[in-house]
Amino acid sequence: MEISAAGRFEVRITAADVGKRVSVRRLAGNGVVGEKFTDTVGVLTSWNDDGMLTITRRDGETVRIPESALVAGKVVPAAPARRRGPAASYGELARVASRGWRPVESERLGEWELRAAAGFTRRANSVLPLGDPGLPLDAALAAVRRWYGERGLPAYVQTATGAEGTQELLCAELERRGWLREVSAELWTGGLAPVADRAEGAGVLLSRAAGEDWLARYQRKGVSEVALKVLGGGASVWFATVPGAGGGTPAAIGRLVVDGRWAGFAAVEVDPGLRRRGLATEVMAALARRALAEGASAAWLQVETDNEGARALYGRLGFAAHHAYHHYRAPEADGS
Repeated sequence: MEISAAGRFEVRITAADVGKRVSVRRLAGNGVVGEKFTDTVGVLTSWNDDGMLTITRRDGETVRIPESALVAGKVVPAAPARRRGPAASYGELARVASRGWRPVESERLGEWELRAAAGFTRRANSVLPLGDPGLPLDAALAAVRRWYGERGLPAYVQTATGAEGTQELLCAELERRGWLREVSAELWTGGLAPVADRAEGAGVLLSRAAGEDWLARYQRKGVSEVALKVLGGGASVWFATVPGAGGGTPAAIGRLVVDGRWAGFAAVEVDPGLRRRGLATEVMAALARRALAEGASAAWLQVETDNEGARALYGRLGFAAHHAYHHYRAPEADGS
């Protein structure tokens, strides 16, 4: 926190710093002198004329702070130094992740990509707004709503927070327009070799297609032809299966897509009755070896913030959070 030579806290941010990453300290409670302090770090997304600041934190949550409650504040580096994992920009990872979960239909709106897949997952049915849409924001959002409306789908925009180049300002603008943040998760990265070294991958079968046995374990039931296209889309896709006892439903499954130096893990699922036996690690190790053989060196995956079991597993395998991502849904039309 910024402290002057005289030992006093100082506020060294102004409304001109909107869009920058800041660290602020404010009085908690009712602001009476002697109250405890609260610290907030994030992107300054607004500073209104009425003296109210809005800061968007790494996890996408917004904090409103009265200017009168500020005790200290300063601009800080755009993103904290990563302690482990492969170096990557948000833009690189967002594009790799999108190519690894392809929609069946897409269209460009300037530098935004509109994606649709008959409603199968928000990731394949949302806008990826990397850059300028070529229109003022309100006009761009109206075009988005029309495009998805023509397909009988709700309009979603996928944004990210918490890394250099992420979209805290766009998140704030969407929220001001009434868009509702429905789902948040995180994208984690790690090295491939440590995953391959954690287990032998014995008993794991690899295939280029999601067969009936694989789909029997997949958590999304009633998979359609569109869903199969999404699952099978990507530069080099592999499906892993650990057969079940007596040839029944598989004990575990996983999916991998290799794209240049990156390998993306998804759909790692284990029979609930067989968890904590290392099956997920075996699946990921087998897939990691396949990716290493194809020249990849880095890995990514996506995990929900409340999936404690998966987060613990991925942490043990050397993964760490790179950024959070969010899906904003358009508000209902007036009069609906």
